[in-house]
Amino acid sequence: MKKLEKKLKKHYNTLLRDGIAVSTEATKIIAICNAGLVNGLSEEKLLSSFAKYGEITDIFMPPGKSYCFLCFQSIEEASSCFNSSNGTLQIAQNDKPVFLGFVSSLPFINDERKWGCSPPGLIILEDFISLEEEALLIGIQDFNESATMKNRQVKHFGFEFRYDTNNVDASCPLMEKIPKECDFLWERLGEKCNKFRDFIPDQLTVNQYLPGQGIPGHVDTHSAFIDPIISLSLASPIVMDFKNDNGDHYCVNLPRRSLLIMSEESRYSWTHGITPRKFDVIKNNGRCTLSVRGVRVSYTFRKLRKGKCNCKYSSKCDTFSNEQDLSLNDEKIAARLEQTHVHDVYERIADHFSDTRHKPWPNILKFVDSLVEGSILVDVGCGNGKYLGINKDIFNVGCDRSFGLTDVCKDRGFESLVCDCLSLPFKDDFADACICIAVIHHLATEERRIQAIREIVRVLRPGGKALIYVWAKDQYNENKKSNYIKPETKEDDTLPAEGLKFEETISLPIHTNRTQFKHKDLLVPWKLKRNCEEKGTFLRYYHVYEDGELENSCLTLPNVKILSSYYDQGNWCIQLLKS
Repeated sequence: MKKLEKKLKKHYNTLLRDGIAVSTEATKIIAICNAGLVNGLSEEKLLSSFAKYGEITDIFMPPGKSYCFLCFQSIEEASSCFNSSNGTLQIAQNDKPVFLGFVSSLPFINDERKWGCSPPGLIILEDFISLEEEALLIGIQDFNESATMKNRQVKHFGFEFRYDTNNVDASCPLMEKIPKECDFLWERLGEKCNKFRDFIPDQLTVNQYLPGQGIPGHVDTHSAFIDPIISLSLASPIVMDFKNDNGDHYCVNLPRRSLLIMSEESRYSWTHGITPRKFDVIKNNGRCTLSVRGVRVSYTFRKLRKGKCNCKYSSKCDTFSNEQDLSLNDEKIAARLEQTHVHDVYERIADHFSDTRHKPWPNILKFVDSLVEGSILVDVGCGNGKYLGINKDIFNVGCDRSFGLTDVCKDRGFESLVCDCLSLPFKDDFADACICIAVIHHLATEERRIQAIREIVRVLRPGGKALIYVWAKDQYNENKKSNYIKPETKEDDTLPAEGLKFEETISLPIHTNRTQFKHKDLLVPWKLKRNCEEKGTFLRYYHVYEDGELENSCLTLPNVKILSSYYDQGNWCIQLLKS
């Protein structure tokens, strides 16, 4: 008994340090003192372990804490739980027992999730089909012939949805059309929702989810499909998460045989996804219940859009973002953006960045090796100097805006200096060749990007050559492939989905790494790691280039001839000759 009291005192003091006092009298609220989100306890484990003692009205699990709370309907139920489980129920980390305490009130916990709410435009029609119709639709699918995704099995009809581009190719219809067994759905949809009486889809995606599988939050590409998108849930219920740019998070229960209709704001402006887990904790009318997931099949119907999207939800619209470019008339603002989201970032990540840059790219290596003995090569934005010193028969000089990276070059015995690529500290006609790899895309306006190319051309002697690489917006194409795209990449929920506002004048979207670029001007996260531990996330500004954009910039300059342009591992590349 004394051993238990000693452990309880220790855990109660932990709560007290966070301003949570344990009550000497029984209350409706129980604190689980040594188990929470930070050490692996889940809502479903809590509910399945404690529901037998009474009706649980709420569960509170503070993020980043090793404790959590249960609210019972009555003090008697909470007391029964305390007396039966304290120091004996083994659901803490490594199957150790949990230690409990009563608290009179809950600390403030900002739980963004809301139940019983729906995004505007979202409609759920329960019992939309019968059990017999459900069996018919499930029976026509053979999932042995379907594609296997990371989190589910999937099959497409009408048109294939491409997860690498988040779009469809309207010019390549599939042989298999939407099964005729689905035809009865459209008449019924029109009867129940008159506004959708003319909706007849031409694309169907069938997903099979096993318990524990899910799908990352996303908005179906605006330019690909019209409003609405509808989804039929078969065989098992599920909880779907809806989130918007204001931080709202709605948990929506989709019963078995229900039809989900995403239209208007819910279709265009809210992400929807399914959290991977085997149970769903559902909160309804002051009561928590546990829903066990089974094998679920979803039929998602869409209709291809002809033409551009003209919706008013620009923050999630690919048509809008593709037609927009970062417009900065104030050079001082552009310079401050680059200072904050390029120069300062590279100073912070210089060592880690250098550790990830070792192997020279073959086409750049070929260019450097082609230079004749005695040539002078300037590497503009040399980074850690991985292209300096490769050709032993030439003179190399590197320059970079980062003090940290030029220090790395000097430590490796390379000539390097700190400078701005907009004003290179070399005289006219100085170099026989220049390379500029992954630099110009960090400049915030078209004029500044052209000025950087103008400086490269200036320092070249007549007959000198330059090789320039910039990131491509298109990271996947039938003839252009890169290793950058990783299907089923999960969005980083720690970053603001609405993007980042800079100086009240510019709003920049934040890119999800390893996915296709949706915007031309954006912030790309760099996760700083030291000794395999993550130390922070830093956002770098990029302008990713469309096909032909780099050539057009170069052609604005006099005395320049384009020798070649090509695509290389997610980059647009150009070789110039100064005449």
